[in-house]
Amino acid sequence: MGSSLDTVTIKGFKSIQLLEDFELNALNIIVGANGAGKSNFITFFKLLSALIDGNLNRFVRDNGGASDLLFGGPKVTKKIEFSTNFGVRGFRFNLVATPSNNAAIEDEARYYSQGSTGWWNLGDSSEGISKMVSEVKSNSSDARNSRPVYDAISSWKIYHFHDTSSTAPMRGEEIIQDNKVLRRDASNIGAFLLKLKNDFPSEYRGIVNSIKLVTPFFDDFLLEPFNRGEKELVNLTWLQKGSDYPMQPYHLSDGSIRFICLATALLQPNPPATIIIDEPELGLHPAAIAILAELIKAASERTQVVVATQSPELINYFSVEDIIVANRKNGASTFNRLKEEDYEEWLEYYSLGELWNKNVITGGPVNE
Repeated sequence: MGSSLDTVTIKGFKSIQLLEDFELNALNIIVGANGAGKSNFITFFKLLSALIDGNLNRFVRDNGGASDLLFGGPKVTKKIEFSTNFGVRGFRFNLVATPSNNAAIEDEARYYSQGSTGWWNLGDSSEGISKMVSEVKSNSSDARNSRPVYDAISSWKIYHFHDTSSTAPMRGEEIIQDNKVLRRDASNIGAFLLKLKNDFPSEYRGIVNSIKLVTPFFDDFLLEPFNRGEKELVNLTWLQKGSDYPMQPYHLSDGSIRFICLATALLQPNPPATIIIDEPELGLHPAAIAILAELIKAASERTQVVVATQSPELINYFSVEDIIVANRKNGASTFNRLKEEDYEEWLEYYSLGELWNKNVITGGPVNE
């Protein structure tokens, strides 16, 4: 497991006006109503990933331009501030809008708390190109100070398995060589599972067994490569119990193929430093949600997991301290981790999901 994200500070980003030194644990279940700010918190991870990939301004343009990222717009907020802590290391930077509505980086700095002076200023970039990333890419003498944070963030995976339509990438074909990591939309899930079947049989068997618990008619994946022109391809072929007829990805229901993707992401043998999943419960049967919760908890013992949900059924399976409640107050998102002592008496009679529905855990829709 790589370096997990210990604390984060976000100021002036979308609906997040101020979130300072917020602690993240190995397991973080963010629950909140629509519009509370869950998705904006997930977008923070997407922005940092884009920065590390060298695609910051493409990300900014895809999200409406830099001014749309500023809390309350440019008249209210002049810059966005981000600061992250990974154990003894840290990384921070500010974003400001340029006249062309791109993002420029200001006051970028990295931190190392052992045997150094703390924060090391890397300067500004009007083009939105990270100096820390440039250090690593050029393998400069200071790259050793930047690489641990770079490696952690670049490994992050923000999984998005919402599209399960007939044309969804997860139902398509992929070259068998595209098997190093599970892609964010699971477009290479056939190739990835084939690699696990060959090289990580124990983890592969765990994925298959989890799927069987949710989809009783499922027996195993077939995953037989085939040639098209010069390419060797594979897709998510599978076998049904009691039959040797190869079933195709289109034979899987939306809920079944989404659960297959979730199980693969959460049980993969070499997980990223942080796994982020937005609303994994979508389209799943209640029995599948129970299994999903167990997979999330098991994954958090090997890596850091951040899940955003609005499902009372899902949060029923977690401890109070695992839950972060997103609320909206005066137009600004707040995030608070629950404490066991605040709900001890309630939990003698009700589950967490019931307390959510009763608004004892306040996070329902609010009219401002």
